[in-house]
Amino acid sequence: MTAPMAPPGVTSPAPAETEAAETSRLYLEGIVAGLLGAGTIAVWFLIVDTMQGRPFYTPTVLGTMLFRRGEGLVSPESLSASLEMVLMYTWVHGLVFGVLGGIASRLLAVAEKKPDLGFGILLLFVVFEFGFVTVAWVVAEPVLRALTWPAVLVGNLLAAAAMAGYLWRRHPQLRIRP
Repeated sequence: MTAPMAPPGVTSPAPAETEAAETSRLYLEGIVAGLLGAGTIAVWFLIVDTMQGRPFYTPTVLGTMLFRRGEGLVSPESLSASLEMVLMYTWVHGLVFGVLGGIASRLLAVAEKKPDLGFGILLLFVVFEFGFVTVAWVVAEPVLRALTWPAVLVGNLLAAAAMAGYLWRRHPQLRIRP
């Protein structure tokens, strides 16, 4: 039996076009996953901050640390919410999570094609999370003291779960073999 012919004027996409479309899809998927993670952790800290009577305290502290090199963090408890710091930090936070989501999406696409790499990629994420908490503890100890490390850890786990849930749904063929 012969293959069906395409209608006149319609050509099948070239392999390079298909590859470019796949790459674009993966990066878009990663950006969406990253923004879901960033939004999850932002909502978590909005809840935590509001329950403590200080809405937007966390992004203000983190923005002050990042953009003003900790100026005013001698006594972080006295720091009042700053819309400028909240917006600047939120922008950077979204960008970083978008990049991390893009990396995660690409790695999952590799794991879909080569399941033997899946466990290594999963292990990489676990090590990355542990490394983040360790570096944050060492480098930003005053910030963690102000924000409480359990809240940071729970926020990161919630963000990772949101991203993993989204990416898992986008990669239904993913199988991880040790």
